Amino acid sequence: MHFLLIYDLAPDYLERRGEFRDEHLKLAWAAQERGEIVIAGALADPADRAVLLFSGESSDAAERFARADPYVVHGLVQQWHVRPWVTVVGKDASNPVRPD
Repeated sequence: MHFLLIYDLAPDYLERRGEFRDEHLKLAWAAQERGEIVIAGALADPADRAVLLFSGESSDAAERFARADPYVVHGLVQQWHVRPWVTVVGKDASNPVRPD
């Protein structure tokens, strides 16, 4: 199953992220190496949200990540939430559906 971790970023996110970026990226790459994060990044123009795609049986890994993320801890993320995502098309879809 897939889960989207969606961050609502603070207005000064771009100005402040440098201080916490290495720690954030270490956490993210470690989650990717464990097979939890599939892909992740911030949206651009405007840089007001970030989306992290997690794979797993439950949303636990995404929620643990958010609670430990220095961007969250230090207020660069104003709000976050996790949504189940039913993926149906693509080689990595968790619930592939093909037409008849």
